Amino acid sequence: MKRVLTAVVLIPVVLVLVFLGPRWQWMFSLAVAVVSLLAGWEYMSLTQRCGANPPRVATLVALAALFVVNFQWPDLIPGLFGILGLGLLVYCTFFKPVEAVIASAAAAIFCLLYTGLALLALPTLRAQENGPSLLLLLLFAVWAGDTSAYYFGRAWGRHKMAPKLSPGKSWEGAVASVVGSVLMAWALVGLANLLQAPWNSGVFAWMERVCPSAVISYPNELWYWLLLAVIINLAGQVGDLAESALKRSAGMKDSGSLLPGHGGVLDRIDALLLAAPVLWYAQVIHQRF
Repeated sequence: MKRVLTAVVLIPVVLVLVFLGPRWQWMFSLAVAVVSLLAGWEYMSLTQRCGANPPRVATLVALAALFVVNFQWPDLIPGLFGILGLGLLVYCTFFKPVEAVIASAAAAIFCLLYTGLALLALPTLRAQENGPSLLLLLLFAVWAGDTSAYYFGRAWGRHKMAPKLSPGKSWEGAVASVVGSVLMAWALVGLANLLQAPWNSGVFAWMERVCPSAVISYPNELWYWLLLAVIINLAGQVGDLAESALKRSAGMKDSGSLLPGHGGVLDRIDALLLAAPVLWYAQVIHQRF
């Protein structure tokens, strides 16, 4: 029940942030930055249980810097990531015990990549012309896949997929997850086409007038969006397993306890940490070829 109640509260908040007009892009970026900082804090707690001791404050400041610069000067992000990574190495060199420099610096720099650079894909996607629709597909495909795997796997899962990493995951649940994401993508494309149908022009015109950013649109062929849903789902499942590996390495069941029924922030966004950048690069490749 806690899992359902948490989702009921979070989903409307996320949807409002996604569909706010372009002038509210800063608010969406701020929300993602807060999530990144919380996830980074949980990740560093996991690494401490493995013997590393990354500089928490310095790493969180570096994470925040990524989002601030990305909002104003996104082209500077590749260079900034290198500068911040080297800065964290220098910090650990002078302020950490010599025997802990490698582990501490590596944990801090990977935190920038795992909970920072990966989540930068979200505001970057939203800033595109069709950004809100892309984010809706991403979020709903991940949620539908996660929910399908959870309930179908619990009921009919027999063959374990990765028992050492995540004993509850099964191949049956993984297949159900892909099917759930594909069905969600099909439903979203169908809804977009329904809203834009000639006989529904009045409703479409009203939505464009009241809240243009809330008009969802998927202009390519249906097969493209279904294929994208499969790619998103597979990336999400790998992201889920990767986070499970981090937790197992640290001897933890959950990354935290902030979200009732879901564990920590990392537990809730583990799939997005890989699915979001994969969707971004898929879009880049599609636009160029």
